[in-house]
Amino acid sequence: MSQSLPPCPECSSSYAYQVDALLVCPECGHEWSQDAGSEPADEVRDSVGNVLKDGDTVTVIKDLKVKGSSSVVKVGTKVRGIRLVEGDHDIDCRIPGIGQMGLKSQFVKKVSE
Repeated sequence: MSQSLPPCPECSSSYAYQVDALLVCPECGHEWSQDAGSEPADEVRDSVGNVLKDGDTVTVIKDLKVKGSSSVVKVGTKVRGIRLVEGDHDIDCRIPGIGQMGLKSQFVKKVSE
């Protein structure tokens, strides 16, 4: 096997291997297509596919329990001035009545103002 595979884009491991059309990293478990560009898309999209940017206003589309508390973020709660971050919860925001917290973009919808 003379073809060398590219390193993992997540953890830069050189131990990537190919399974069918995907490349897999055994160290972090990341899977990616060999045809995909080397730069991942930095777009964060809401639940209906709208592209989100820093400073946008969004609404929550389902009741969300607050971890470690008995509070609930109710459906329809409007969150202003979001900030996009890397990670599992890709939105940092301040929710009225609750405070600073992270949200997943799949549970919000962009509001056009």
